[in-house]
Amino acid sequence: MVVKVYGPEYASTKRVILALVELGIDYEVVKVDLFKGEHKTPEFLKLQPFGVVPVVQDGDYTLYESRAIIRYYAEKYKSELLGKTIEERGLVEQWLEIEAHNFQPPVYDLVVQLLFNPKLGIPTNQERVKEDDEKLARVLDVYEERLSQSKYLVGDSFTLADLSHIPFTQFLGGMGKEHLLRDRKHVSAWWDDISTRPSWKKVHELYPAPF
Repeated sequence: MVVKVYGPEYASTKRVILALVELGIDYEVVKVDLFKGEHKTPEFLKLQPFGVVPVVQDGDYTLYESRAIIRYYAEKYKSELLGKTIEERGLVEQWLEIEAHNFQPPVYDLVVQLLFNPKLGIPTNQERVKEDDEKLARVLDVYEERLSQSKYLVGDSFTLADLSHIPFTQFLGGMGKEHLLRDRKHVSAWWDDISTRPSWKKVHELYPAPF
């Protein structure tokens, strides 16, 4: 059965699509246009009461929150994307939480300030941009230390911990912020590795960055 993925073809929706491609799961995208407010329509709110994308429908099963979705499918298909041991699974969960609470917030705010706001005619808050730069630099210093010890965040194998970073990290180049990656030797090598995986090349070719 084909999994239906509701959302725009970028950002958190791409996190889900990328995981499905890695796992070899058939899917179709049901486009939800955020700029037209389609995520706040009564029809969509029946699927996701908070009006946030993405959402997946797998037969009669509906699930939302992108990281919950990728965990679900990796578990369902017994994938090593969750780690090869219980200890690795713990580290995958740890780095997924770090990505969600430490890495994505400043990156997301940069995307809003530098990409979304200009599109919507809203002035960029340069003070917020400066704060986000500083926050992200501190986070990436921690990543640099970790990645000096292993090829990937959890060890020598690519996992959901790495995968979850890809869709938002791609925006750094388009915002003139790629130096935050390139100034850190091990972070830079990690990004070159995970951003050239066949799965991401396929997803990026199908759904190019909109900005």
